[in-house]
Amino acid sequence: MDDENPYSTDGRPYTAAFTQPITSPRGMNMDQPMQPMQMAQPLQTPGMQPGGMPMQPGGMQPGGMQPGGMPMQPGMQQNPMTGAPMIMQAPVREDPLARQEKVQSMFKTIITIALGLVAVTFIGLFLWMFGEKTAIQSDIDGQIKDAVVKAVDENTTKLEEEFAEREKYPYKTFAGPADYGELTFDYPKTWSVYVAKDAINGGNYEAYFNPSEVNTVGDKTINSLRLSIRTDSFDRVASEYQQKLEGTKATLKVDSIMIGKGGNTSANRYYGVIPGTELRGIIVIFKIRDKTVVMQTDSELFEKDYNKILESVRFNA
Repeated sequence: MDDENPYSTDGRPYTAAFTQPITSPRGMNMDQPMQPMQMAQPLQTPGMQPGGMPMQPGGMQPGGMQPGGMPMQPGMQQNPMTGAPMIMQAPVREDPLARQEKVQSMFKTIITIALGLVAVTFIGLFLWMFGEKTAIQSDIDGQIKDAVVKAVDENTTKLEEEFAEREKYPYKTFAGPADYGELTFDYPKTWSVYVAKDAINGGNYEAYFNPSEVNTVGDKTINSLRLSIRTDSFDRVASEYQQKLEGTKATLKVDSIMIGKGGNTSANRYYGVIPGTELRGIIVIFKIRDKTVVMQTDSELFEKDYNKILESVRFNA
């Protein structure tokens, strides 16, 4: 063992064997086994590394060398503080194929989300359009139903009117007293006639017409036609109605018309509220010889039939 070099030729420190117990100057019990920290440490010359290598400033080893003179392995580097070797990890380079797969996966995720949103949007639009279509279809069905009902009602009414009109034909012919000009005209066969005064013994002639049966004669009852042949002159009868055309309480209006076969008879027509009643109708007066004919309908509902009757009027002048 060399005093100046406590290491052997292979770089390991010498050890000494003691046969006698060693007493501790500080009173330690040397009979007990020594702990690792109490084991003998190799002596080291100040400023030298193990193995006799001089220490570099800052504890650094010579370039490319480890403590003990061992060469540094590739990829190793000395710790600048302790001089201990450190293994440096080479930088990890990302695999281009893995990066491409990552990008493709990200694009697939984005596309899947976009397609999901589009699908949800289309489903929502479909449900909305289906609801709108159902509502529109229901509305159309309702309108069609109403139109059909209306058309059926109108057609039924039309058929009833046509039937009622056909039932009137052939018209019957009315003939008044021969001494009173023998007034004649045509009227529906479905109408009934009631002669209240026949003028056999003179005086005014009165007759009443109405579909099915004649209503009780009165100021508040309606009949389709009231006929009277008055013994008064035309001027006197016209003056009576003229009074109903004047003043603030006037209820009638008047105009001149032509009636009879070929429209050769002049007449006065009064229309509005009939004097002395609450009935709204039409009155026509015309002259036969020295007498005056008054033909009145108590309701404008009979105006169509009433006008046909006026067109068929005939008499002996």
